Amino acid sequence: MSQTYGKTRWKRFALVMVPGVAATAAIGVSLANSALAASFSVSGQQFKVTTAQLHGYGFSQFGSVDVGANGAFHPVAVSAFDTATINSLCQSVVTDLSALGLGKITLQLNAGQDPAKPVQAENLLIDLDQLEADAEFKNINIGQDASTLTGSALNGWKTHKALGPQGLPTGDKGFAQRADEATLSGVKQTAWATSAGTFKLNGLKLNLLKGDGAGKECY
Repeated sequence: MSQTYGKTRWKRFALVMVPGVAATAAIGVSLANSALAASFSVSGQQFKVTTAQLHGYGFSQFGSVDVGANGAFHPVAVSAFDTATINSLCQSVVTDLSALGLGKITLQLNAGQDPAKPVQAENLLIDLDQLEADAEFKNINIGQDASTLTGSALNGWKTHKALGPQGLPTGDKGFAQRADEATLSGVKQTAWATSAGTFKLNGLKLNLLKGDGAGKECY
């Protein structure tokens, strides 16, 4: 099978079929020239992301569970890319500061707006739970055992994850898919976390906006 086309919208853990990409502001600022291990406690806040196009190589995807600092579990689809370029990235997260009399505040991050200078990432891992996109895959295997996945993006994967390549015994224990190349257009997603070995945000712009919803969040 050389190519697969599709448009998928899902909320259930068991129906993961297409990849996504996300970038938190903290990672965008701190990881331009450094690496972050995949093992960390998620904040308990989801964030929204849109991109005009994501193009990546060495793609794989499998189910896992993120753990918050409070011990809460969050089922996710982990999308891994050995390398990726991202055009017109927007990320937003809303924080409620009503207790301080400030109401809701939206942090909005934009990067890669210039087509000649896209966002660039290596060893990218995205933990998401909802995605809409038009997707094209090259040389894709759907239904591969998660324990057999390989790629540089997975080398830092930590066994504290409840599911995943090093967290599953071999032999029909975890649904996964892999592809040599993936292109996603018109991406809209919600995610819990992301990490990368290198994340270069060209044209980074970060704004704090009062309120939430249309015009503040990415979608």
